[in-house]
Amino acid sequence: MKKTNFDHYLDEQLTNPEFAGRFEHAGEAWDVAMQIADLRRKAGLSQKELADLLKTSQQQISRLESSSYEGHSLSMLRRVAEALHARVRVVFEPEASTIGHVADKMEAYRS
Repeated sequence: MKKTNFDHYLDEQLTNPEFAGRFEHAGEAWDVAMQIADLRRKAGLSQKELADLLKTSQQQISRLESSSYEGHSLSMLRRVAEALHARVRVVFEPEASTIGHVADKMEAYRS
């Protein structure tokens, strides 16, 4: 697939470590927001109905489903998950530059 002008621009911007960090964090917030919205829709609930279940406001649910919101608390995520018959998992992954590969350790297998 041919790269668009935006693809080239993004590639250039991602060479800036500060921009790349912000871009990655935005992706994490986007993932959380989309998962909450998807689970809510699959449960057949509106934002208002989910808010009522959680004894909070529709505006709070809207914030949780916003890709720019980064104020998620673990306790609120647990409440949302319970109401939507899901569970919360937090995974810490090593940064790509620190991940070792089996092929890198082939010397250990040679006699």
